[in-house]
Order: sequence, then structure tokens, then C-alpha cells
Amino acid sequence: MDKLYLKDVEIFANHGVFNEEKSLGQKFIISLELDVDLRAAAITNDLSKSVHYGELCHNIEKEFQRESYDLIETAAEKVAEYILLNYSLVKACKVLLKKPCAPISRHLDTAAVEVYRKWHKAYISIGSNIGDKEENIKASIKKIEEIKEAKVTKVSSIIETEPWGYENQDVFNNAAIEVETFLEPKELMSNLLNIEKEMKRERIIKWGPRIIDLDIVLFDDYVTSDDYVTIPHPRMEEREFVLKPLSEICGNKVHPLLKKRVFRLLEDIEKENC
Repeated sequence: MDKLYLKDVEIFANHGVFNEEKSLGQKFIISLELDVDLRAAAITNDLSKSVHYGELCHNIEKEFQRESYDLIETAAEKVAEYILLNYSLVKACKVLLKKPCAPISRHLDTAAVEVYRKWHKAYISIGSNIGDKEENIKASIKKIEEIKEAKVTKVSSIIETEPWGYENQDVFNNAAIEVETFLEPKELMSNLLNIEKEMKRERIIKWGPRIIDLDIVLFDDYVTSDDYVTIPHPRMEEREFVLKPLSEICGNKVHPLLKKRVFRLLEDIEKENC
């Protein structure tokens, strides 16, 4: 990926823990490293196909001064968030924030933090078998779209499937969506669990009836064994109700452990069921 740099932009702002820092303000120095595909801009000589770094510089100054934060960690995070949400060509950004006048009663060149944030691609499996199943799925997608740090980019059709694991229950409606987000897996999962809670999901029987079920099945090429969120989702390769809608929106996506494309995993299950 190509890079676009802004180095050592000086901005006067009122961030800091101490009252004097908030009232008097001080100088901060920001450097940016942006991942941007500059090929089209270079070939066409068209500024609209790149990031106008002069405009970005002024916008970052306004955003940086808009609120007062105790921590430079928070101030740097807000800068990265602003860039990703407002500059669609930027795929990732690194923000180096220096605080040369940090009040620590010691000689120092600068105190600084650096954050790196990028757009990830996540795939979420959705299921419902209580009430108006189709409406439940659509409502959950709408709630996911309301997450500030995420955007739904693809939606599969809704299919009807037999229950899996616990068969004494109604049939399911299932779907899958593609989401671009700069949240990390745990953060995204927390948002999904909150949506399930808002929609009154109850966890009574394992694999039992549910008004809504939201699972992260793939997240970039991540492989995790965290108890809170395991990626790829365990046993997804055994579940046709996961793979069929998923194959619609990312059939060529490669499972990072099995090294097979999603459509091949679906074909394997369909052959077994013949």
C-alpha cells in the first residue's frame, strides 16, 4: 500500500490532566502516516483520487481542538477515528502525537504516543427462529449499521434452515453480512452482544431457540483462541446454515486454518449430505 505523510504539524490545544493545561493550553505536534492507494491519482493527475493533505491538515487541527481530553492517548485515538470516518480512501492510519511541554518537572525532549488503526473486514452470521424471523434479522442489521465504527458493505439473502445441535425447535432463518470496521474483535463482539441483549435474547438451552444470534465467523485472516471471541468461528465448516449465506457474499474468502475457500467448504458439506 502507498503512503501519504504529514510530519510534525504544530497545533495549540487544551489537552491534559491538570487544570492549567486545560485553561492555558500548550503546543502539540502531530505526525500522520496514511495507507492510501495513490496509483489512480498518480496516473490521472487528479487530486480527487488522493487525499488533499492541505485540507486534511486544517481539518485535523479543528478536530484536535474541538474537545479537551485528559489523555493524549484519547486525543490521538480521536484523530485516527476522524480520519478513517471522513476519508474513504484511507485504509489505515498511524498517528504520532507529541507533547513537548509535558509538565513532569524533568528535562525531556517530548512525551508521545503512537496509535495505528485500520479498516478490518469481518463476516457475521445471523440467525433467528423466534417471532418474525426475517424482521429480526433485518432489525439486527440496522442496529449493526448504527455502530459508528462499522459499516455494513454486503448482505446475503435470507435462507430457511433446519435447527442444528438441538433439533426440538422451530426452523431458523439465517443470513450473513460483511462489515468493515476499525474495531478489534473483542470490541465488535461486545457491540453484537449488546444488540442481542437489546433484542431480548435469552440463553437458556445451548443451541436452543433464539430471537437473534450474531456471531463473528471470520475477521480478516485472524486466528484467535480467546474465550470471549474465537476466530474463525469454531465448527463453521460443519454448518451449512453458516456457509450457504456466507458463500453468497465471500465465496472466495479463504479459511485461515483450513486453507479452503468458503464455497469449497460449502461444497464439501453438500456432498456429505447427498
